[in-house]
Amino acid sequence: MLLKIARTTALVALTACALNAADFNAQAEKDRLALIKYFEAKFENPLKNRSTFFPYSTDDELKNNIMSGLKFEDFSKGNYSFSKNGRMSYDEIKEFPPYEEFVENGEALYSKAFANGKSFKDCFPDPSAAGSAYPYFDEKKKEVMTLTVAINQCLTSNGEKAWNPNKGKIAHLEAYFVQEAQDAEKKIDVKIESKEAEEAYNRGKEYYYTQRGYLNLSCAECHVQGAGQRVRNESLSPFLGQVTHFPVYRLKWGAADANNDGLGTLERRMSGCVKDQGQVPPKYDAKEMKELLFFMAYMSNGMKIDGPDIRK
Repeated sequence: MLLKIARTTALVALTACALNAADFNAQAEKDRLALIKYFEAKFENPLKNRSTFFPYSTDDELKNNIMSGLKFEDFSKGNYSFSKNGRMSYDEIKEFPPYEEFVENGEALYSKAFANGKSFKDCFPDPSAAGSAYPYFDEKKKEVMTLTVAINQCLTSNGEKAWNPNKGKIAHLEAYFVQEAQDAEKKIDVKIESKEAEEAYNRGKEYYYTQRGYLNLSCAECHVQGAGQRVRNESLSPFLGQVTHFPVYRLKWGAADANNDGLGTLERRMSGCVKDQGQVPPKYDAKEMKELLFFMAYMSNGMKIDGPDIRK
């Protein structure tokens, strides 16, 4: 009888914990589903929804270049998700992706021994898990952990110098991890299981939707309301799916690099976007940056990881 009571009590406790975790997740999940609904509705019929693509898109472009009927998983390819002309160029470049050698560099770095005899294998035993588990909320430290921060912590804890968080070796190693995650068909699966994690999500959300800088812009103005619109000759990518493909090889970055190394981390891209808003971006390991990426990743939950990838 006592054993039956103990089992029942344990079951009730576990159920309560599960319900509480779901409660912390509730608003975030509403946000995510609302975002999916918004983008699927916007791109269901671009010509009919021309007012949401104002002011630069012509009826001819909306009818003949902007794809219609896009669904959740389609949005993982940025502005290549909806531009027929852009997708043609994208598919051609992907036949011989310019980042392959850097993925190989990352694999070599993964196995290379530190001065103390250890290696990244000791910090990240499963490369595919490393490419899919971040960012996450560390319940012990009560903070968001990103892959870029984790790599540099692995280095410094083993007596090595931290790497540039934007490009170079760190982007190569991340590319290897993410390629392994893609090959293993991993999906983004960010969890919010505590009040502190929920608060981190909310702060990241606030950062994304708050107007800042001398241009008084928010991330959302370009990538939610402005998704699909053109700024000069570039189409703005949708928020949904923005984090699935990093690190990313930008043709712009490659052209400016002596070694044609155009691979960059998500932190590099976000810092550039924040600068474009007319403000100073937070450092890669700052609370604001980590929580921003945590929020962004949650909004793409359920999408397949398809990095590394290419962008203009």
